[in-house]
Amino acid sequence: MTLIKSISGIRGTIGGAPGDNLTPLDAVKFASAYAIWIKENVGKAAPKVVIGRDARLSGSMIQSLVQNTLIGMGCHIVDLGLSTTPTVELAVPNEQADGGIILTASHNPKQWNALKLLNSKGEFLDGAEGQKILDSADKEDFYYSEVDDLGTVQIIEDYIDRHIQMVLDMEVTQIEAIKAAGFKVVVDGVNSTGGIAIPALCKALGVEVVELYCDPTGHFPHNPEPLKEHLGDLCKAVKEHQAHFGITVDPDVDRLAFVDETGEMFGEEYTLVACADYILGHKKGNTVSNLSSSRALRDVTEKHGGTYYAAAVGEVNVVQKMKEKHAVIGGEGNGGIIYPESHYGRDALVGVAMFLSLLTEKKMKVSELRASYPSYFMSKKKVQLVKGMPVDAILADIHKKYETEEVTSIDGIKIDFADQWVHMRKSNTEPIIRIYTEAPTQKTADDLADRFIAELEEIAQQHA
Repeated sequence: MTLIKSISGIRGTIGGAPGDNLTPLDAVKFASAYAIWIKENVGKAAPKVVIGRDARLSGSMIQSLVQNTLIGMGCHIVDLGLSTTPTVELAVPNEQADGGIILTASHNPKQWNALKLLNSKGEFLDGAEGQKILDSADKEDFYYSEVDDLGTVQIIEDYIDRHIQMVLDMEVTQIEAIKAAGFKVVVDGVNSTGGIAIPALCKALGVEVVELYCDPTGHFPHNPEPLKEHLGDLCKAVKEHQAHFGITVDPDVDRLAFVDETGEMFGEEYTLVACADYILGHKKGNTVSNLSSSRALRDVTEKHGGTYYAAAVGEVNVVQKMKEKHAVIGGEGNGGIIYPESHYGRDALVGVAMFLSLLTEKKMKVSELRASYPSYFMSKKKVQLVKGMPVDAILADIHKKYETEEVTSIDGIKIDFADQWVHMRKSNTEPIIRIYTEAPTQKTADDLADRFIAELEEIAQQHA
């Protein structure tokens, strides 16, 4: 059982002892700390906060705890109920709120939940802001409102519909062309809020939808991370229903992956590549992704005459670099699309609209579209951390060993070899070291990952 406190939020497993897991006491403590931060940040005694949650089993309980804590701190709540991460992000500025909290553990399995914290722009907090909240939670120096100053609740039940309308209103969404194309898709909503949002968006665009696991019960039918090994049912259903392609998202709908018409994965790394190809075909500009993302985005960006930039892993870092470099699109290789003209947050609904629009222009099958992009293969593996393992010292030893290579150390260690790379970093969301590699073949990528896992384990033994 685990509780992970980081600048990206408070994430943990449900049950167990306070301080070691995401218990009711921990939810109240961190909600209280957020309320203190937001009051200081906006200079209001009674700030407005938007709250939404994914469909996981603990969602209603955690929302009640967090929401009522904020009310006890004098905050006024806009309750979106079952929602998505990008929906809450859009709602914060739309409702002229001072912040927002999304209750979701994103791609983590059902025993996890989390508080994802937003500022008044509907964007994730930066490192300094996040640290203030962590420090406040540790001190537990809270002061709650008296009875006449308690907060209020406003319930808005149609924000996913409003979000869909915002996507339809984007200039780049080719509504009529998509309707004319007669697409048929299978949607795997992993029994969370993607099962509400993605089919509704597709139907609004005239797409025929076969729904798979779209009942938002929170009983995930498979591991909710949208990776190939978890999506056998979707791949099978695409072929059975002779669909043009399949769509899947994670429980909070900020990651997006596709399956082609043959039942093969399009590749989550290529979600951003395809969407960037579409946007860059309509507006010239730069792109940004994180250090763990495919080189294919760089290749496509340069083909369109733009410049590609890499950021440290983490949505807030990608957004910061996008603003700095005036990127027209960016995101993360895990299927996260960030389109500034909509908002600075990963949004699977925006990605679906772009992908459908691209297919109407290319007039090719999804498998043909994938074959048209530079072909790289990635391996994504992990090493479980043992308590007390000196991760920074281990990575420093790796850095020293490969100092004659092209090494980037803004986020863990990334080593760029001539035709392949490896990126090793401590996860913000799980007690693991992530090891991502990319190479011209899958075997080479897997072998490179296994080689560095062995090297990490050998160095860890030396530090034991």
